Amino acid sequence: MTETDGAPAASRSEVEPAGPETEATTTASMEAELAAARQEAAEFKDKVLRTLAEMENLRRRTEREVADARTYGISSFARDLLGVADNIRRALEAVGEDVRAGADAGVKALIEGVELTERDLLNTLAKNGIHRFEPTGEKFDPNFHQAMYEVPDENVPAGHVAQVMQAGYRIGERVLRPALVGVSRGAPEIRAAGRRRAGRSARSVLSVQRNSRPSRMRRKRAKESVHWSFGESPTRRTMCPPPNRTH
Repeated sequence: MTETDGAPAASRSEVEPAGPETEATTTASMEAELAAARQEAAEFKDKVLRTLAEMENLRRRTEREVADARTYGISSFARDLLGVADNIRRALEAVGEDVRAGADAGVKALIEGVELTERDLLNTLAKNGIHRFEPTGEKFDPNFHQAMYEVPDENVPAGHVAQVMQAGYRIGERVLRPALVGVSRGAPEIRAAGRRRAGRSARSVLSVQRNSRPSRMRRKRAKESVHWSFGESPTRRTMCPPPNRTH
């Protein structure tokens, strides 16, 4: 055989197809690499989703903190300013209607100026989310009211605010200062009538119990009737002596 005839035989031996075992090994390695790539992709996806969720929570928390800072950041300053509003209100309450009616033009102008100052102050506080409230007649709420005493008032139901000693203020949804109030405990006449009805009921029960038991005299008479017998006269009763017993 010539050299030219042997060359094709060598090339044919080099390109012979791989056997079944080689193909199975290659397929298994490719499947393993694919599974590893899929697991790695799932891990990266989970990390990305967790990061996005954390960033969203951080954004919401930051927005809430910023809103709270804008709303409640002036709480300390507003609380110190409430004393000014209280003093203005006390000054106006100290001036009675008779003083206003008999005051001259200068005093009336002064009073109107103080009232205008109070309205301007309350409007400024309201623009910043601070509102004044006087809960007269409302049901007592320990979250907004501070009870100072109880007062009998027939016009206000029990457990409701009958008097307001000092107005309260709230900022946003929070209480800046609770209102100092007097709580009604109901009308004294109603409580007295209830006690009288209870007393009458107790007395009636005792009377029924007393009448249901035999009196002392009845028990005594019933005991004596055993030893008495009627004689010839229907109105005369004689005691029968006990029979003589001889042993």
